[in-house]
Amino acid sequence: MVESETMDEAAIAAMMARIDAVPMMHTIAIEIQRMETGLCVAKVPRRLEWDGIYETFHGGMLGVIADSVTCWAILTTIGADEQVATTDFNIRFLRPCHTDVVCTARTVRAGRTMCVADADIHDMNGKLVAIAQVSYARLA
Repeated sequence: MVESETMDEAAIAAMMARIDAVPMMHTIAIEIQRMETGLCVAKVPRRLEWDGIYETFHGGMLGVIADSVTCWAILTTIGADEQVATTDFNIRFLRPCHTDVVCTARTVRAGRTMCVADADIHDMNGKLVAIAQVSYARLA
């Protein structure tokens, strides 16, 4: 069950249908924990097959998570049926990650043609492992 204080059941159902329609979300086994207007919180398990050379959660996978969850935060703001595409992506890795992760993404700005969101990725010990900012073009 997705927690929310600002979104009704229909809006959550529309968002979950959109998320469920993306095959990659099944690949990473994303679990949406909370959605608010302008916010999405999701947990993703660490799988050993996603490790990098140093036996930690691979940075590329953390990037996929940040890109995905920021998109969902944007869509909670502009509507689940809107079409967006990533135009710019920046992630900063702060420490190795050896656990599942929780990604908290927030809409920074939702404009007529461009939207921006940021994300914090924490390990299960509450340590910040990465931060990201992503820009999306609205494709209407």
